Amino acid sequence: MRTVGSGPIVDRGCTRVPGPDVIGEEVRMTDTSAVTSTEMPVTRTRGFWPLMGHAVGLGVFGAFFSLAFLGVIGVGGKWYTSSDHGWWGGHWWWLAVTTAAGVAVGLLRHLTKLPAKTPTLVDDLQSQHIEPAVVPGILAVSAISLIGGASLGPEQALGTAGGWAGGWTARRRGATVDDTKVNTLAGFAGAYGGLFSSVLIVVAFICEIASPGEKLYRKVLPATIIAGAISFAIYYLIAGSVFLDKYDVGSFAYHDWELAAGVGFGLLAAVIVLVLGIFMSAATALFGRLKLPTFVKSTIGGVLFGVVGVALPLSMFNGSEQLSVVISDQAALGFALIAVLIVAKMFTFSVSVASGFVGGPIFPALFIGGTAGVAVHLLFPDVPLGLAFSCLLVAVPGALIAAPFSLVLMAVFFTRLGALQTAPVLIAVITAFLAVAGARYLLAARTTRDRPETAGAEIADQPR
Repeated sequence: MRTVGSGPIVDRGCTRVPGPDVIGEEVRMTDTSAVTSTEMPVTRTRGFWPLMGHAVGLGVFGAFFSLAFLGVIGVGGKWYTSSDHGWWGGHWWWLAVTTAAGVAVGLLRHLTKLPAKTPTLVDDLQSQHIEPAVVPGILAVSAISLIGGASLGPEQALGTAGGWAGGWTARRRGATVDDTKVNTLAGFAGAYGGLFSSVLIVVAFICEIASPGEKLYRKVLPATIIAGAISFAIYYLIAGSVFLDKYDVGSFAYHDWELAAGVGFGLLAAVIVLVLGIFMSAATALFGRLKLPTFVKSTIGGVLFGVVGVALPLSMFNGSEQLSVVISDQAALGFALIAVLIVAKMFTFSVSVASGFVGGPIFPALFIGGTAGVAVHLLFPDVPLGLAFSCLLVAVPGALIAAPFSLVLMAVFFTRLGALQTAPVLIAVITAFLAVAGARYLLAARTTRDRPETAGAEIADQPR
């Protein structure tokens, strides 16, 4: 009970507020902190169920598009066959194929008006938007790039197609901006359901990178699960093969020292990624200085990675099948060749990107990391192959993108890790990411001290 000012008591909902005409009246006030507004469940909102229906369609589309696209680029595996994976194990006629691919890439970029710089896979996921104008160019150029042996993965083209389909269908029905973003991410899930062979990996990968926020997450989560599950079911029914258990590196018993080893592997992965960054910067600067038509630059790129491919056949293509060869033939290949192969893959990947070829970075990064793990085991046989391989397999891509949980899931499903064995892998991934992010931050801070006029711009470009 308390005395309030003058005026009649005005009832406003659950709270009684004193009016201006009553003096000295004691009024019992209702505690407004107990009154909370209830938000309508997302499943009862008007646009939820149409989004789930679209997710079904996007899963079907993504599965069949993935099957078609992966079938097309599978043509590359037919001309690449080689029984000798050692030094100069390739064939010189391969150079004609990679050169022709470079010419075709340059001409297709010109015909489709594909800009010199296009959004990366991470850019597309974080913006939750695909620019329709670049879709034909990315699909066509990526297909030729992957058929021609470029060291790139198919995830860029698949994500572009699925994300575009999701955005297009949402805009067709006049969806809100938020629902269009949800549909776009569901399109990504539909495209990746068969590629990554696990709905759990797909959903975690998309949600970690896209970071949709609490409001969108309640729609993104079920939509991506539905699209990814339907895509996987159709893909597996037709293709009959998945990436699960792809790399047989043997099991290893958990020991506490492996947690510290995870930190070491993470730092090693960070060094590898920083060296890769040097390769990328050098290749980008070199091709940027060339005052030549686009098709000439891509032709030069095809010649360069073609020559390296003849010398080291395992440095070509996305690296998935090649990594299996590294594991099975590690003793015959030897430490020296495998170590050189890591550097060669960095070179071919950097040249492929800088010269105009189009593709994703995840599969090449998995190859670099996995091969580095095999090299560590050969150099230090007491370190279990499963430990070194699993940690570096995902720590290298983990240093590039902020998706630690989905990458650890990849290691679990690709190598059959046990529950305890995931701890050093997770530590390796987060150590690698923080080390690279910290190094880039310090470099940016030093640059801004030297050039004050760029303050803020450099740091804003750091990975999230």
